[in-house]
Amino acid sequence: MISDYNQYDYSKEERIKYFIQGSLIGMIIGYLFYSNIIGTLMLMPYGFIYVKRKKEDLVKERKWQLNLEFKDSLLSINSALNAGYSIENAIKQASLDLKLMYNDDSLIVIEFDSMINQINMNITIESILEDFARRTDIEDIGMFSAVFSTAKRTGGDLIKIIRNTSNSIGDKIEVKREIKTLIASKKFESKIMRIIPFIIILYLKFFSPGFLDPLYNNLIGIIIMSCLLIIYIFAYKISENVMNIEV
Repeated sequence: MISDYNQYDYSKEERIKYFIQGSLIGMIIGYLFYSNIIGTLMLMPYGFIYVKRKKEDLVKERKWQLNLEFKDSLLSINSALNAGYSIENAIKQASLDLKLMYNDDSLIVIEFDSMINQINMNITIESILEDFARRTDIEDIGMFSAVFSTAKRTGGDLIKIIRNTSNSIGDKIEVKREIKTLIASKKFESKIMRIIPFIIILYLKFFSPGFLDPLYNNLIGIIIMSCLLIIYIFAYKISENVMNIEV
């Protein structure tokens, strides 16, 4: 069970792999923009930045995967409640259903196994869901936990409330999935656009030798290329923000 989904602990192999990848990217950019060993080595520390950025991406991917799996768990809980199960038994039944859909090492299966263990230790469902929401820091799970706790305290129609909440959350997650699918091609186009400047520089270096020489190995050229690199980084950030659509 993961204690904090906002943190990702690299293995030694992962850390080395991503550092090497980032360092190579930095060195390639340094060579293309400055065409000397000093410029190439200056951007080698980009490996440290890359490791940090990759960790953020892995955290987002893991939370999104859990969000999708949580949607399926809600459907199972809903079905069990409609069949007359108590909420505790509905979670146990949902765990069995999830094991038919996912591997035993999937995030949601591990979480539901942990929930069942806590239920067997007489920990209340409210506390279990609150802990789940706190650790995952996922809006949809937090919403479900809050609604469930409120329904329990107020003595409302628990089955109806959970059904309506599950349907609402399920629809929201499905909309997120559709948006991600729709913008997937645009993200790919954005990635292509990001590498075009490097392709142009490579083309000029190999097919027009000497064309870029005025921009290399002199102070004015270094300043111009540094400014272009800053502009590129700024444009890169804008493209990332544009594609980062939240629902």
